[in-house]
Amino acid sequence: VQLQASGGGLVQAGGSLKLSCVASGSIYIINTMNWYRQAPGKEREFVAAITWGGAVTTVADSVKGRFTISRDNVKNTVYLQMNSLEPEDTAVYYCAARTKALSYHATAYDYWGQGTLVTVSS
Repeated sequence: VQLQASGGGLVQAGGSLKLSCVASGSIYIINTMNWYRQAPGKEREFVAAITWGGAVTTVADSVKGRFTISRDNVKNTVYLQMNSLEPEDTAVYYCAARTKALSYHATAYDYWGQGTLVTVSS
């Protein structure tokens, strides 16, 4: 499984960005896909998760009401719509996939995209 994340950039506080993560290869083995982020000097943290069938979605409390995760079955793509961005959202955002049930722990994920940088200016 290969994951390609994109969509990051520089945005002012209050703005929006939409991240994409395209999966390729043996995608039939994927059960869950997550977004994580890592700010400079901080640990990687969970942002959002979705089951490959799209039936279950969840987001971290820190982004609830602002971020939405979704997927496009035809394009094999998972999205992270980020609204009302805050400087605290500045980080490298990673998508990750696993073959088993949803988990919040980054160590449970076998496949990772390369990361896309989101910078929110105040």
